[in-house]
Amino acid sequence: MTLRLFFLFLWTALIYDLNGQVVFGVIRDIDNNSGIDFVTVYVEGSAGAVESDLNGQYRIEVIENQKAILKFSRLGYSDLSVQVEGMKKGHKRNINVKMIPKSSDLEIVVRAAKIEDVGMVREEVTELKLLPTASGNFESILPHIALGVSSGSGGELTSQYNVRGGNYDENLIYVNDFEIFRPQLIRSGQQEGLSFPNIDMIRDLEFSSGGFESKYGDKLSSVLDIRYKRPEEMRASVVGSLLGASTHIEGSKRLGPNAYNKFRYLLGARFKSNAYLLGSSDIKGEYVPTFLDVQAFLSYEISKVFQVGFISNYNASNYNFKPSSGKSKKGTIDFQLELNTLFEGQERDNFTYGMTGLSFTYVPDRKKNPMYMKLLASSYRAIEEEKFDILGYYRLSQIETALGENTGQEIAVLGTGTQHINARNYLFNTISNVEYKGGIEWQLEKTESGQERNHFIQWGAKFQTEQFDDILNEWERIDSAGYSLPYTGSEIPLSKVLKSNNLIQNNRMQGFVQDAFTIKSKLNEVKISFGTRLSYRSLSGEFFASPRVQILYKPLAWDKDISFKLSGGIYNQLPLYREMRRPDGSVNTKLQSQKSLHLVAGLSYDFTWEKISNRPFRIISEIYYKKLSDMVSYELDNVRIRYAGENNSTGYIMGWDFRINGEFVPGAESWINLSFLTARESINGVDHKRYQVIDSARVPVTVSTVPRPTDQLMTLNMFFQDYLPKNENVKVNINLSVGTGLPYGPRLNNVEFRNFFRLKPYHRVDIGFSFQLWKKEWVNRKPNHPLRFAQNSWISVEAFNLLQISNQASVNWIKTLANQEYALPNNLTGRRINVRWRVDF
Repeated sequence: MTLRLFFLFLWTALIYDLNGQVVFGVIRDIDNNSGIDFVTVYVEGSAGAVESDLNGQYRIEVIENQKAILKFSRLGYSDLSVQVEGMKKGHKRNINVKMIPKSSDLEIVVRAAKIEDVGMVREEVTELKLLPTASGNFESILPHIALGVSSGSGGELTSQYNVRGGNYDENLIYVNDFEIFRPQLIRSGQQEGLSFPNIDMIRDLEFSSGGFESKYGDKLSSVLDIRYKRPEEMRASVVGSLLGASTHIEGSKRLGPNAYNKFRYLLGARFKSNAYLLGSSDIKGEYVPTFLDVQAFLSYEISKVFQVGFISNYNASNYNFKPSSGKSKKGTIDFQLELNTLFEGQERDNFTYGMTGLSFTYVPDRKKNPMYMKLLASSYRAIEEEKFDILGYYRLSQIETALGENTGQEIAVLGTGTQHINARNYLFNTISNVEYKGGIEWQLEKTESGQERNHFIQWGAKFQTEQFDDILNEWERIDSAGYSLPYTGSEIPLSKVLKSNNLIQNNRMQGFVQDAFTIKSKLNEVKISFGTRLSYRSLSGEFFASPRVQILYKPLAWDKDISFKLSGGIYNQLPLYREMRRPDGSVNTKLQSQKSLHLVAGLSYDFTWEKISNRPFRIISEIYYKKLSDMVSYELDNVRIRYAGENNSTGYIMGWDFRINGEFVPGAESWINLSFLTARESINGVDHKRYQVIDSARVPVTVSTVPRPTDQLMTLNMFFQDYLPKNENVKVNINLSVGTGLPYGPRLNNVEFRNFFRLKPYHRVDIGFSFQLWKKEWVNRKPNHPLRFAQNSWISVEAFNLLQISNQASVNWIKTLANQEYALPNNLTGRRINVRWRVDF
């Protein structure tokens, strides 16, 4: 009888395996290696699902010869996705996975459901590593994947970004809960080196374009929350290109008597030189820029509940430039100007930064104690040196535009002269802080109707000390037609002189508390997150509270997968240093925080687009309004922000953002981001004016508001991926960026007719072709391949600015003796071809 039962069971198993392809395995907790029960496992895009048993074991069928993405989901753990290559009929595959508790140091925020995704862009970075970027920085990718993000006038060279009408200083960046700070003296994209986030070390990221929760700090525009990897096995990568190189290594090792006593290491180094890229700019000369970044993230699990982490970074940017000549043009079909310049002198800039942080995380067994705590301490130090002495001899000419033998020839000289600029600027700053964070989750009992209720309360306190030592010594002399400007007839004055020495020290204290209350029934799911931040700044004696609220709603009874979001709150931004420095170099230590009232409404819609590819897609759409008060007005020149140093402005920003992403072709995700906005302001005590035609005459009229420097009506960013129909190892990706022109005004008196002019619209197309040279699955059929020791290898050919469009970064104002001013463009880079080779081990 026993023998018969055995053969009956064996025959049933064989029949089952012959009728389908099976993926099976064990799901374990990454912290304690124990099996996880009740994990929902399903194939993306299908209706069926299975659950893991009490030991974490699962078994699921997949379709024959078709790629599949397995989804693993469970309350209290981060969702996990695993791609399964096409399986032949009747085959089985063992896939064991480890899931990350959401209360761990990787992500100490409990997310109970998909409703959390409304408006918050979350991305893994595996596919992003192959995207072509001219700057080599991760932030250059943000306009393609996040809502309302633009690179502004810095274009492709900068890692800085604007979000929904804000400026570069209004964005929060965190890496593993450590706040990241940016340099202060950078004035152009070509000076920028490597930003802090290293894409080879990133596990995933979250990005919010506004209306974010109280747990995030005091900035006006956005928050980028990055999580570095937590390695389980040894991996490495090497990347080389015409613009630089990078490498990283990661792994883990058991250093104690228990399985959980693991030491994890994650090291990365990057080098960049954009001399090749800058060779296509309008100003010719000897470019010698070298940028280096080295990082380490180490962690050790002392016990099952206690972890210690260490992060460190060293960044050195050296920009040496000897300009020789420059040429720029501007005009119409009837009238065209050309500016030719010869240069003497050089520029030598050095920016050195260092950051070190230490974290202690307490994450107990959530069933016994649902509370976590984390203590962080970090210190950031920067030494910035800006030195240049450049003499430029310019000649402004009118060019023949009529067709004929003289087309493009000089027909009139409108001005000649010299511009001599000199600077010896130094800034030394140190920022140190200590922060405590905690949270507790309360899972309430189900109601009689089956309603689930959950509270997640978080709190935190932070003390930060800041010191800035600023030495400013900068002057400019302009000579036109043999006369120095401004012309007095009796002396030779300098057109601009800045001399100051400022030593500033400030302490700030911050705290927050928030509760996320979730209610889930058979019909709907609602999450209400409300809290407040408290901040105090010693230098100005300012204390304020910033209440914030978020309401997320998901109707579960609907056929369509739609979620809704409504959020708002008061967002205050305390000045760091740049905002306090007036145009004359003096510092306003009593400057108050800038304030913004946010209102955001949006929705998220997940669907399968059967007519395109029968693959999952997502639409995110948001409208927003921001009321601005106590703002510090500023001028924007390339990426340099010159603040007024006074709370002298009010205004508003409103707009609409739309994003769709999905797989237009299977296995290759693409994005489309479209944004419209208007950003307006009014300088206190100024009657702003604009020209209008009245009775055939052009007369000035008073207006209530004028454009802010970031008033960009429309931006469109598209990223599209595809591959050859019969060869997925050959991919092509296209980046398209379009944006209307940013406003600007006269150099010396941009007040009454503020930001009257606009730069040309920004258009740019980058294209990349990637060829997979090797992947580990080929080892059986190619055992002697020279790259058989690697996991994957890709070679990419990239064309930056494919259409050779001259995009403007800023303008150069040329003034003649007759007091006429002409704005000639300073253009960004032209077309360049880059070759990149990546090997993953």
